[in-house]
Amino acid sequence: MTTFKSRLQNDLTAAIKERDELRSATLRMTLAAITTEEVAGKQARELSDEEVVKVITREAKKRREAADAFEKGGRAEQAERERAEGEVLAGYLPKQLTDEELSALVGEAVAEAKAGGAEGPRAMGAVMKIVNPKIAGRAEGGRVAAAVKKALAG
Repeated sequence: MTTFKSRLQNDLTAAIKERDELRSATLRMTLAAITTEEVAGKQARELSDEEVVKVITREAKKRREAADAFEKGGRAEQAERERAEGEVLAGYLPKQLTDEELSALVGEAVAEAKAGGAEGPRAMGAVMKIVNPKIAGRAEGGRVAAAVKKALAG
């Protein structure tokens, strides 16, 4: 078992013992998503720590989107629950990049892509290929894409 997954299971056990309903429910859903990912496909396999982080990132994004949807639907109590679940998951994710850190990484990637011959808006794909491994889960894809577009336009 991966160290990250076992950490989640240990935290779930602790949350159940502490009768922390929110934390235990959130960790149960996350572990279920991890298990689903492990058995998806032709053959069951164990996820690496990086893959587990991707699943947690995806789950956290679902919580943010659900909270926004509930907010628009006038269900503030449910939106608050989704946000609280997102906060629990955020504790397991790498620290998110600030806008300044993100634009610095994107600036380096743009310079690197231009050195490789990429020019203008069509260079977006080349820049994204360079910057995505450097960011690795520390910023959402939409934020990264927006920063790259801004850097290429400016």
